[in-house]
Amino acid sequence: MNDALAKHPRHTLAKPRIGFLGVGWIGRHRMQAIVESGIAETVAIADQSPEIAARAAELAPDAEIAPSLDNVLDAGVDGLVIATPSALHAPQTIRALRHGAAVFCQKPLGRTAHEVRSVIDTARAVDRLLGVDMSYRFTEAARRVRNVVASNGIGRVHAVEMTFHNAYGPDKPWFRDARLSGGGCVMDLGVHLVDLALWVLDFPRAHGVSSRLHARGRPLRDGTGIVEDYAVATIDLEGDTVVRLACSWHLSAGCDAVISAAFHGTEGSAMLRNIDGSFYDFTAEQYCGTACETLARPPDAWGGRAAVDWATRLAGSDRFDPSIERLVDVAEVLDRIYGRTGDIGRRQRLKAAAARRRDH
Repeated sequence: MNDALAKHPRHTLAKPRIGFLGVGWIGRHRMQAIVESGIAETVAIADQSPEIAARAAELAPDAEIAPSLDNVLDAGVDGLVIATPSALHAPQTIRALRHGAAVFCQKPLGRTAHEVRSVIDTARAVDRLLGVDMSYRFTEAARRVRNVVASNGIGRVHAVEMTFHNAYGPDKPWFRDARLSGGGCVMDLGVHLVDLALWVLDFPRAHGVSSRLHARGRPLRDGTGIVEDYAVATIDLEGDTVVRLACSWHLSAGCDAVISAAFHGTEGSAMLRNIDGSFYDFTAEQYCGTACETLARPPDAWGGRAAVDWATRLAGSDRFDPSIERLVDVAEVLDRIYGRTGDIGRRQRLKAAAARRRDH
């Protein structure tokens, strides 16, 4: 055990001490959810913008405004919430885990399956709780659809249709730099669709993936550094289930967003969809022929639930939760959508070799 872990041994944390790294819009929102829950104590805040950090500190006046990640960790935090640009997620999470802090990170956990696997391997090795903000799992609509599928309420699911069109797209330049973001609308929006499809179906194996990526209305060319703003993909899952995915930025859809996830079974269908173009309001419905039953409808304040769930689990135990390993499955599907299949095989061989070395 290293010195940092010796200082912060595994234990039940009645009220864990939390630090926040990156408190722009989404980081501040997650911070507010945890603060209002009363589950944890906010002790340190860091952001590259002093003004943004000071604004976030209004939510927790006793918290220290720290100049860097190291200063947040040195404040003796039990857990760290990370909401920084995607390229920083893996290295910052690994650094915090090795220091002895549990971590809740914004998606994506890494830009590639290799990065995701490296972070999860680290969390497992140091036995620290790791969470990722796969927030749509925590909508009441998604949970109701999952329950229907799990209870065989629509029979065997043979087809899934996933859609996420954002009429605006992100406003930070790094999102459009492939080196910093890892990809465009698939990495930003498609990650939620792939995660939801696999999560609802209890993570079946993907054995075939095909895709088309476009940028500014033309097929995406490798090596340009430009990221896709429109994507379609077909994912073949074990059990003869096919997933069709479409996502985009800046699509003219007549509203702010089009978000839906439809699961078609042999005895019916279940679907969640946004209402009136909203990014936040969802309904869930179950269909049998032409009949429709509403499963969930707004209001549903789900945005901070994933963060509060992580903080609640941290208060109970800061030990590694193996369910996070399923995010490797999601990342590998994304790699295949991006055509990075060769890297997956190489990384699997390297992981196997490392495991053999540990065994000896």
